[in-house]
Amino acid sequence: MGDNQREEVGGGNSDWMSRLPEELLDVPLWNLAIPGSHDSMSFCLDVSSPVLGSESFLLRLTDRLFPCWTRPCIYHWSTSQQSVLRDQCELGIRFLDLRIARKPAGGSTLFFAHGIYTLMTVKEALEELALWLDAHPKEIIIISCSHFESLTDEDHIQLVEFIMSLFSKKLCFSKDVPTLRSCWSRGQQVIVSYDNQQMEWQHPELWPMIPYWYADSPDPNKVIAYLEKQKHHGRPDGFYVSGLNLTEDGCYILLHPFQNLRKMTTRALSLLLPWTAEQHPGPEGGGVNIVCCDFVGLSQFCWIVIGLNLKLLKAAVSSNHQDEPL
Repeated sequence: MGDNQREEVGGGNSDWMSRLPEELLDVPLWNLAIPGSHDSMSFCLDVSSPVLGSESFLLRLTDRLFPCWTRPCIYHWSTSQQSVLRDQCELGIRFLDLRIARKPAGGSTLFFAHGIYTLMTVKEALEELALWLDAHPKEIIIISCSHFESLTDEDHIQLVEFIMSLFSKKLCFSKDVPTLRSCWSRGQQVIVSYDNQQMEWQHPELWPMIPYWYADSPDPNKVIAYLEKQKHHGRPDGFYVSGLNLTEDGCYILLHPFQNLRKMTTRALSLLLPWTAEQHPGPEGGGVNIVCCDFVGLSQFCWIVIGLNLKLLKAAVSSNHQDEPL
């Protein structure tokens, strides 16, 4: 994204939504381009924690026998972000991928997880996010709550009650068609996608799980090919995510023992970011919406995704000119 484009969007990314042009304020949020972080809480993984119970039997067995080798290895390959949520939001991230879990011996306290558990609790992270939102009243965050490793029904009830109490009138109802202008008029700043149908049905403030296009490959060329194939089938209605994130399996890790996810991502960005810059948002079949990436602070990822919205503006101006009488 060039300097002129950055000036058009409004300078810094901490308040980029409030600085979008007037012509984009009534566009449904699922037709805007929105930067997101994949596994947003993986910056604070606890290297001393056990491997998740949902991981393979072989990995859990290896962890039981050789934890001093297994856990640092999982830590290096599962860490996909490097900064707290507040800093991610300052970069321009407006979609947070929160994978919630209960530790085997952690009582009722909920954490996050990616291979192993986090140090920071769900309550701490969401309270930090609420403070950031208070300081940026025209920015809107989409929170995706998913996975729910080992959560009980009572855990879900308490978690949802906490979310409702914390964000209160900031929550956007799932029946709404959210635009920047409509959210601002109601003081709404938070959209919560919650991957549990029972809780979703009971609470109109909760949105259904947002589809995530995920290639499941360590090869950036295959990631791009997968996303292009998905685009040809047409985009989903409403919110959806295009994942730029790479994925390694146990075999890949064994063959690349001196690498980590950060190194792999850094190399892949030379292919993934140019592909992203070629995309366009909007309701058309190939239009992107939320775009997620690992290590969002390592590159111009947020600038590139935010800048895609200028293509919507140019399309609107072009359409208006065509409609003018000769």
